[in-house]
Amino acid sequence: MDTQGHAARTTWNLLHDWWTMLPKAKRTLAAADAVIRQGRRELDWLGALPAQAAQAVLKTYFQAWKNCWEGRAQAPEFKARFRTRMSIDIPQGRDLHVVRVHRRWGMVDIPELGRVRFCWTKDLPVGRHADKDNKITGARLVKDALGWHIAFRVTTLAPAPGPHPGPEAGIGAGITVPLALSDGETAEHGPWLSKKEEARLLHHEQRAARRKSHRKKGERTSRRLSKTYDRIARIRATAKRRREDWQHKTTTAIADTYGTVVVEALHITNMTKSAKGTVEQPGRQVAQKAGLNRSILGEAWGRTVHLLAYKLARRGGLLAEVSAPGTSQECAQCHTVTPGSRRNQAEFVCNNPACGWEGNADTNAARTVLHRYRTGHALVPAAGRAVVRRASNGVKPATAR
Repeated sequence: MDTQGHAARTTWNLLHDWWTMLPKAKRTLAAADAVIRQGRRELDWLGALPAQAAQAVLKTYFQAWKNCWEGRAQAPEFKARFRTRMSIDIPQGRDLHVVRVHRRWGMVDIPELGRVRFCWTKDLPVGRHADKDNKITGARLVKDALGWHIAFRVTTLAPAPGPHPGPEAGIGAGITVPLALSDGETAEHGPWLSKKEEARLLHHEQRAARRKSHRKKGERTSRRLSKTYDRIARIRATAKRRREDWQHKTTTAIADTYGTVVVEALHITNMTKSAKGTVEQPGRQVAQKAGLNRSILGEAWGRTVHLLAYKLARRGGLLAEVSAPGTSQECAQCHTVTPGSRRNQAEFVCNNPACGWEGNADTNAARTVLHRYRTGHALVPAAGRAVVRRASNGVKPATAR
């Protein structure tokens, strides 16, 4: 698998080099296909990649350029050896011959390798459960710090979802309380790593720093340092997997319960900018801002919104976004902003003499988010087909309908 993965990465890089070198008039799929076939014939190590997988690389590369031309992504780039996850596409589903041999295990045919066992984590249309409308059409092998994984591509016939009967809910994202809902519910989690795992991670990071300090500039990384990097990557990959598991379970529960979910349109890139400043104007509290940036990125708010978008769409629900500035300072009862109303992370006391509402600060922000949606302040769709826009004129609030 490693040999095929390196061959797929090299095929991408050679194709990218050839594509960008040619004049635009000669950049065609037929010419690229001929070049790939010639390279597989002349280079033995490039021929280790099956022909169908090589064609999948070409298809993926051309789709990347189409995404760039249509403004959905940046231009394709070279894939580095150590900063890119290796992947292999198996576009023909009929060659896989997936069989379930146990409650937790299955077998699949990998080209040039034969039968390989994999952990069965989700029901697949195989055997008597497969037909022309429900079948496996392909797979992709991906390698990360924890090893090789397989993801199957499945086509299935599903009925169109009806309207979701659930209520509306606003969500406020935070660090101490990851997700706070407008009805008072919260979704919280513990640390992604245990104390023993955090100590082990710190130990490996310190060891890597010491070994890196003895390496001269331009000198090749030693095997000991590479092994230390691998141990660090495995621990971080474990934390990432636990975070994704919590996000999937939490967003599924929210999508099942609520019919309309409103979130803040957070610009995370701007929120996590460094505070170090320049030589002429150095920043203040740089270390504290760096720690805050790590905490924000560790929560992966953007991925949570992405998961909510497609899960609500599958259930007939809606996801909307509203502007984020001021949601934590605005009172959800009188909808005014008075300085000092948010006393601390958890306490909110409205300083408006005519109001004086008290409550949890995170719940207050979630209620404010929902209020902005009901009053017609939803933004233009930005997170997929599940995001809707509430017109500001001529549309009654949801409570009035």
